[in-house]
Amino acid sequence: MTVAVAAVPPHADALHEVFVLHDRPLRPGTELAGTSRFTDPVWLLNPADHQRHRRSLILNFPKIPAPYRPLVKELYYGLLSGPLPPGETRPGLATLHAALGEVHQFLLWLAKAKQARSITSLTGADLDDYQRHLLTRPRTSYSQRVKARAAVRYFWRWRHSMREAGRLAFDPGHMDSWGEPVRRGRTENAHSRIPEEVLGPLLAWSLRFVDEFADDILAGDRRWQKRRRRDGPKALGTGSGPKNLGYRLQRLLDEHVSAGRPLPGTQGNYSLYALAEDLNCHPSSLYSYRAQVEEAFARVGAGDVLTFSGPITAVLEGRPWIDAVTRRPDHPHSVAVLGRLLQSACYIVIAYLSGMRDSEIKHLRRDSLSVEIDDQGTAYRWRLASLAFKGADDVEGVPAVWLVGAPVARAIKVMERLQPTRQDMLFAALLHSAGKKHAERIAAGGVMANSTTNSNLNQFIGWINQYCTDHGRTDGIPDVDGRPWKLTTSQFRRTLAWFIARRPGGTIAGALHYKHQSIQMFEGYAGTSDSGFRAEVESEQALARGEHLLAMVDAHEHRQIEGPAAAEAARRLETLGRRASFTGQVVLDPARLKRIMRKHDPAVYPGTFITCVHDPAKALCEKARTTAAEGLPEHGGCQPLACQNVALTPANREQWQAELSEITSRLAAPLPPPPLLETRLRHRRDEIARFLDRTAEEET
Repeated sequence: MTVAVAAVPPHADALHEVFVLHDRPLRPGTELAGTSRFTDPVWLLNPADHQRHRRSLILNFPKIPAPYRPLVKELYYGLLSGPLPPGETRPGLATLHAALGEVHQFLLWLAKAKQARSITSLTGADLDDYQRHLLTRPRTSYSQRVKARAAVRYFWRWRHSMREAGRLAFDPGHMDSWGEPVRRGRTENAHSRIPEEVLGPLLAWSLRFVDEFADDILAGDRRWQKRRRRDGPKALGTGSGPKNLGYRLQRLLDEHVSAGRPLPGTQGNYSLYALAEDLNCHPSSLYSYRAQVEEAFARVGAGDVLTFSGPITAVLEGRPWIDAVTRRPDHPHSVAVLGRLLQSACYIVIAYLSGMRDSEIKHLRRDSLSVEIDDQGTAYRWRLASLAFKGADDVEGVPAVWLVGAPVARAIKVMERLQPTRQDMLFAALLHSAGKKHAERIAAGGVMANSTTNSNLNQFIGWINQYCTDHGRTDGIPDVDGRPWKLTTSQFRRTLAWFIARRPGGTIAGALHYKHQSIQMFEGYAGTSDSGFRAEVESEQALARGEHLLAMVDAHEHRQIEGPAAAEAARRLETLGRRASFTGQVVLDPARLKRIMRKHDPAVYPGTFITCVHDPAKALCEKARTTAAEGLPEHGGCQPLACQNVALTPANREQWQAELSEITSRLAAPLPPPPLLETRLRHRRDEIARFLDRTAEEET
């Protein structure tokens, strides 16, 4: 890493030969002398970008209107490496790259609508005009307008980086008109959680690829790699062929015939070249064996596309899931397509079952997985090492370790087999895509950009649904509101947080339990404050609890509560209802409800057997320390039959009555329980009965 710390004057005449990244930490092995200077028309930011999954970041100043170009370069030098204004921190490189587009749009508007006036001469009325322009600009979302206004404010916040003509004379943020109400409409798909009806089959198919289909795809990949290392027919040897060639050929042909598998070929014609590849001989060596080939061809024919030899081992509904791995890159069963699908499946399993962000997944390397094994040789804990960026002060990323489950570990192992041994980064783009430039980029260690991953994820859905259609299957991934669900990398982490908060007793793809998943994950980096994942889960838990409590208020169920804390519960819930009500109706807007729960949490916790109305002074339970709960109370030490914080809803009472009925049935069974168990059951029954009688009396 190279960082220059010398102070430099802020204006253009003194910046002529200054390296604009001198105050940014550079990638290992990068020399400052090879980076962009102030006078360069285009500044390359990648030497200071340590996140491998991002595309090339450049600042292209020639697109800025000429009168403003020197000012924008001064502004951006200040943002990158100039003296920091009081209270400011340096924006990230990706933020600056995106903001330049909005600066460009603002200055284009200024040049056209205001006759290229100087920035320092602009008034509040001028910025009101720009605000109206933003509100009428086609295809501009609310979030884009927020970013556009933030870009304009740079000319005030970083005004001392520029000469006088480039400085705004006032802070637009103090204008009443500089902004707009937050839109409460439909959440953008990119930030939504994945619907349950999509998530179930998506994860099931992903695990199927990782656990069942991977061996067939990897076998095809090995044959593709072997074929790629050859350089045409010359690499297949001379025309004489080995002495046992006829025997080996006949064995290969017999395999095709016995399996009913067509010979390798195209458009129904067999290919001697493909057979020669399978036998590692020159095609001319097979000319004398044409009769054997013709006989097999008459029985099984030839394929429409060239395939790699070898059986398909994975089965669905009792038959091979595909006929063969094909060689044509655009074929749906080609090694190129199947390789991308397998990589996408591994990404889905890792992203959803680890809580890792996209940037953290993209920095996974070979041998990043470590396993702990018990005395019987059984693996019981898997640790996954990568770099974490968000929440870390170090822009180079900080090492972090996630505790993950066996499915994630299996996906990591598959990715290590899928990538060439010389490729250290697990989520580099695969080599199956043709092109020298592509191969050189992969060899240099680049990983897939976020946009590429998003595209591959949605191609994964499309492939699965087409496969289900072709094979008459009903377990495809359903549309949502009549359209295919659009996956993005950001959805997996949010969806996992939602499910852990709201479905703690549920299962993932029918097998993995959310509660166990969350306990395991929170022991690693996902449970730290830097990760932010625990906070997401706790926020979802609070929101789910708030929705439940407001539904109780709306149905007047809070007035039917019994028990020692019933009056306090009713009072707290009445207050919550008043805070959330608007024109006589309970508002369930998620953002507003989160604010209410954050500021005015009633500390009422609905449960299966009790509703806890938490008061720390009366609580008999232990305080939360290490679990994934919101905070207090810790229900692991709950003593419901004795605690004064207990309230009972009608549903809670029904659960107690059901337990009483179960105990009574066991005591009345023809074969009575052992004496010690019988004594405990009778004690339990009497204790519950007294508790229910007592709460009923307190209510009356």
